Amino acid sequence: MSRLFPFLAVIVASLAACASGPRMDPVERLAILEAHAGEPVNSIRHPGRFSGWNAVGSSALVLHTRPREAFLLDLSGPCSDLPFAQAIHVSSRAGSIASRFDYVMPMGPGTSSIRIRCHIRSIRPLDVAALRQSEQELREATSVEREDDAQQDGSGD
Repeated sequence: MSRLFPFLAVIVASLAACASGPRMDPVERLAILEAHAGEPVNSIRHPGRFSGWNAVGSSALVLHTRPREAFLLDLSGPCSDLPFAQAIHVSSRAGSIASRFDYVMPMGPGTSSIRIRCHIRSIRPLDVAALRQSEQELREATSVEREDDAQQDGSGD
């Protein structure tokens, strides 16, 4: 038990640090994604299985087709169930996902019983490496700001 305690303490401290970190709202997140998105493409190949996805508010999502390949899908109109979905269905035709023809459908607990199709307005490839670098810089800058704020709060006493 005494060997396990330091390990658990590190994990708890790490989780607390993550939980207390600032979260970006969907508008800020979408702005960063759009800054790292290329020109719209008409369609992308459907890989058969996605390596992940992330909702960006109710009007967009990042679709990870491979570990180092992702696309920003802009949806026509708000897709109200998207932020609460645990899974999504993405339609495709002949092995490809096409903007203006295919759709995303949020699924799982927390979504309405009426399946609403959220049509894909545009598909833009993301520069995943540049996006990760930008997010890392933002996290570091936020960390420095938090440390500066803590030092200022401590010195005012």
